[in-house]
Amino acid sequence: MWQEYVNAASIDEVLQVLAAYPNRARIIAGGTDLILEIERGVRQGIEVLVDVTRIPGLERIYQDEGGLVHLGPLVTHNHCVVSPIIRNLGLPLALASWEVGAPQIRNRSTVAGNIITASPANDTITPLMALKAQVTLKSQDAERTVPFADFFSGFRQTVMQPEEMLVDIAFPGMGSNERGMFVKLGLRRAQAISVVHVSGLLVFEEGPDSPVVEARLALGAVTPVIVRATEAETYLRGKALDPQVIEEAASLARRAAHPIDDVRGSAAYRNEMVRVCIARGLRAIRDGQESRMLPAEPITLWGPERFYSIPAGNGSAHHLEGQLISAQVNGQVIETAGGQQKTLLRWLREDAGLTGTKEGCAEGECGACTVFLDGAAVMSCLVPAARAHGASIITVEGLAHGDRLHPVQRAFIDEGAVQCGYCTPGFLMSAAKLLEERPAPSPEEIRHAITGNLCRCTGYYKILSAMEKAAEFAGS
Repeated sequence: MWQEYVNAASIDEVLQVLAAYPNRARIIAGGTDLILEIERGVRQGIEVLVDVTRIPGLERIYQDEGGLVHLGPLVTHNHCVVSPIIRNLGLPLALASWEVGAPQIRNRSTVAGNIITASPANDTITPLMALKAQVTLKSQDAERTVPFADFFSGFRQTVMQPEEMLVDIAFPGMGSNERGMFVKLGLRRAQAISVVHVSGLLVFEEGPDSPVVEARLALGAVTPVIVRATEAETYLRGKALDPQVIEEAASLARRAAHPIDDVRGSAAYRNEMVRVCIARGLRAIRDGQESRMLPAEPITLWGPERFYSIPAGNGSAHHLEGQLISAQVNGQVIETAGGQQKTLLRWLREDAGLTGTKEGCAEGECGACTVFLDGAAVMSCLVPAARAHGASIITVEGLAHGDRLHPVQRAFIDEGAVQCGYCTPGFLMSAAKLLEERPAPSPEEIRHAITGNLCRCTGYYKILSAMEKAAEFAGS
């Protein structure tokens, strides 16, 4: 595990730490990949984690005067899902972001982290490839901008140097004659790693009924790196999207895939699914249905916030083992001298003595460890404990007000929505945050809110009815 944890106050401080600990320091933002890699021994030799989540302004999304859309290094997948700029000018990225994990994961996981991890199964890489993105890397001595196509050097490998930080992601905003799509095939509706995913951007002479001027099709999870379907792109130019053209382009796209057999699917299955997904995406563009799977007002589990900004820290904080962690938990200040090398989940249970938050999977899959960190629902098993320093945290113990139960707690009791009870704290937290965000949620919104929560007793019907009843309680 790491030996020192730095809550950085500025990019300059981050670059200083990276320069001082070459190859031994790693930046952490969401941590949804990094924490698991460290705990499993995949990432070794990391002595210092540099947390950038308290640096103000890094979650900004904007379009410059030249038409480039910019994303800061703290832009999360939920930021992309709700951003009008991304939805209007980079739709494939918004669609892909909606497919990442579940609300609690999307509240922490960043687009920059997805890029740097460089797995070909990462959903947001193919949209950025199709959008002709570029990334800006900064060190103490230099700054350089790298075209997205040149950024990846191999399977989970990039051209980034140990002393560099990714400080900007940019792509040309889509024009009125451009259409984009994203199609993902997973083994379940949420929390699924891609078996195959495809992204595309088509430039038309006028609109989807006119001939294609330019096509960019990117395939994910079918080769060691993201690959372009160049034969299909060339074929599409000058042609309208009639059924025969779509089927031929999809067949040509399949030639670009050279997948392997693994537990998620055989190579033959993946090859065929590339054809199916490309055809599905092209038909969606032709029919104007590209965004049909993206809700107009997605559930984020932020509460009432329309665009969530993490509260800035009160300056730099360096944590070594034995140093104080001080956080406001359930409205009271808790201070401990241990836990620097733990996750927030373990710190809450072992150091703060709050055992209501449960460890189900310890890898962000089950949602039993859901808490509110600075106002947003997150999986506490994927958050370093030192991130709690100076933060505001609510656990399941903090839902009730004295002897008065929270509406979701009352509803779970009345509806008998508890079986073994192990998953219940996570469901209660997701339900409570949903009611802050949607006082009268629809059945579909309720389902979206709990896509990150698993019930091992298969008690979903009672849980769903309890959440509907909780909305009635909250409104009374």
